[in-house]
Amino acid sequence: MGPPDRAGEASSAEARDFPQISRKFIMFVKSAGQVFDLASHAVPGEIGLRLPVACAAAREAGSLARRRFNGRPGLSSINLKGHQDYLSAVDAEVEALLRLRLLESFPEDSFFGEEGGGSFDNNVWVVDPVDGTANFVRGISQFCISLAYVRGGQTQIGIIYDPMADEMFVAERGRGATLNGELIRVSGLEEIGSSTIEAGWSNRLPFSQYVDLIGRLLGDGAGIRRGGSGALALAYVSAGRLDGYCELHMNSWDALAGLLLIEEAGGWVNDFLANDGLRNGNGVLGCTPGLRERLVRLTGVVSSSGPPPRL
Repeated sequence: MGPPDRAGEASSAEARDFPQISRKFIMFVKSAGQVFDLASHAVPGEIGLRLPVACAAAREAGSLARRRFNGRPGLSSINLKGHQDYLSAVDAEVEALLRLRLLESFPEDSFFGEEGGGSFDNNVWVVDPVDGTANFVRGISQFCISLAYVRGGQTQIGIIYDPMADEMFVAERGRGATLNGELIRVSGLEEIGSSTIEAGWSNRLPFSQYVDLIGRLLGDGAGIRRGGSGALALAYVSAGRLDGYCELHMNSWDALAGLLLIEEAGGWVNDFLANDGLRNGNGVLGCTPGLRERLVRLTGVVSSSGPPPRL
């Protein structure tokens, strides 16, 4: 069973915590308007103003997450959720703000968040309020807000915001990818022996499969890292900081925004939405094009749902 369906709700508690239109949100929308050509996005029934509004919502939510990070409690108050994934109340608080801002602006849209669930109906915002929670609660400032807008079976908008570095990665289908307003491109590397690949670990699959994956990548000469935020790693691939990212299973709220960023930055990505990846998750591979064939062979990640074939 998935999380409960709460897509249309903005509770009275949320409304008290986040006034309907805050001065800060208006300021963020105006700031986004200086980066985007608002006239080109004011098309009723299509993407419309979703991109600048979503960027403003992500920035406001990032400001909240940054305040909570700087005021976080000690480790003794952390509640364990699984082996490496720690539950933080900040997740729910940031998600509530994003839900409120996006649905008050676009009430016809659906919303699905990692913490509160929702609906995967057509025209849906898919959100991870804090990707990298384990880093967050330990005082490691490598986490981000990830939100994607899916319409007509394709991701149309992808936004990843790193509030500690104040880095906003933005992609709109067919319009390229940017970092703080500047166009970005994947690295262009073609030699696996010179590459740096991030390999994410999923606790939904046996750990032995992850160990085998790392062994294959290292055996072919790739440099390997794991930073604890898959969404942020995908953004780094889009900006050429990493040459590829792979994970044997990832949820849509973690993956969709970053995969669109890579695609719009000239990279290659697998068809994550195949076989109902939106609801069920899928394997993930995003990389600079010159490493595509090698990494597909090494990871087994193509477009099928579930774990890749054993190699």
